[in-house]
Amino acid sequence: MPLEILPGLSIPDAELVESFVRASGPGGQNVNKVSSAVELRFDVKGSPSLPEWLRERVLARRDRRLTRDGVLVLSAMRHRTQDRNRADARERLTALLKEATIVDPPRIATRPSRASQRRRVESKVARGNVKALRGKVSDE
Repeated sequence: MPLEILPGLSIPDAELVESFVRASGPGGQNVNKVSSAVELRFDVKGSPSLPEWLRERVLARRDRRLTRDGVLVLSAMRHRTQDRNRADARERLTALLKEATIVDPPRIATRPSRASQRRRVESKVARGNVKALRGKVSDE
């Protein structure tokens, strides 16, 4: 079943590589026997299902989970069962890709009003006067 990112944008299961390893954390005696942690790998750079603009945005992020080869590595070991860890890794991949689709509007440069500049300077002068009163006390 393909991983649905947005309507009209999904990643087929063939592009996701899952490996299972032993997890640290909760699990009791089971933790030493069962490989419940999931390492999900997704080749962002070589994926034919991602549009070019999204690929560039994901690769441009400064993310430690992204290798030099453009492979995104997510490890999930929050839960005790392999199935829940698989679902968690897939949800996190979906959230990461959805987040990369959001484009912030460009910032419009504004100038502070003359009144706000005046208030700022007046508050600085008032603060300076308060601090000037903290000088040494003379014996006179």
